[in-house]
Amino acid sequence: MPASIADNLAAVRERIAEAARRAGRTPESVRLLAVSKTKPAGAVLEAFRAGQRLFGENRVQEALAKMDACGPGPEWHLIGHLQSNKARLVPGRFAALHSLDSGPLADALQRHAEAAQASLPVLIQLNWGQEASKSGITDEAGLRRLVEHVRTACPRLVLSGLMTIPPLELSERETRAIFAQMRTLHAGLQAEFALGAAFCELSMGMSHDFEWAIAEGSTLVRVGTAIFGARP
Repeated sequence: MPASIADNLAAVRERIAEAARRAGRTPESVRLLAVSKTKPAGAVLEAFRAGQRLFGENRVQEALAKMDACGPGPEWHLIGHLQSNKARLVPGRFAALHSLDSGPLADALQRHAEAAQASLPVLIQLNWGQEASKSGITDEAGLRRLVEHVRTACPRLVLSGLMTIPPLELSERETRAIFAQMRTLHAGLQAEFALGAAFCELSMGMSHDFEWAIAEGSTLVRVGTAIFGARP
């Protein structure tokens, strides 16, 4: 008999706690974002009843439909690429955006956040593998330009951290090197731009590599398959 979502959640939480302890960290220093993309609202509610509160979605419309179906309670994060023409749908509905990758997108989010009188925590996505199938900033100069742009031109956006998805085919050593680079960059930006306590998140690590990410400082792990099973 397949394990239930509640059983899977318990197993993932235990793995997170063990990885944190091995890294000399407290389990509470790592939050679990359950990636519910392509899964029905019923699966989200099952996870919610098992104590999960943070959920990650890739597509805006799919997420909005689940928000309506699930009602209040779950905290929704948008982790997929966002087109500027859909930016109006995000402020006031999502707790955070993990995939900010350009100045024009930041400007669109700022306009709509201002109209909604809402603030929006954002994480900047980095694409160190320079994979054509993924979005994200590909160099440090571009990262610094975007940080400065958000700081000076987008007061409704709250710079909250960095996000990355390493290429799947990398070894543990190569993947951990990317995660370690993220940690170093995060600390450097924090000091260089005096970003404050809000800039505290490193969103990195998925079902296949979240323990490596925790060892390198991740504060948010995005786990879908290990909780909900393989996507169709």
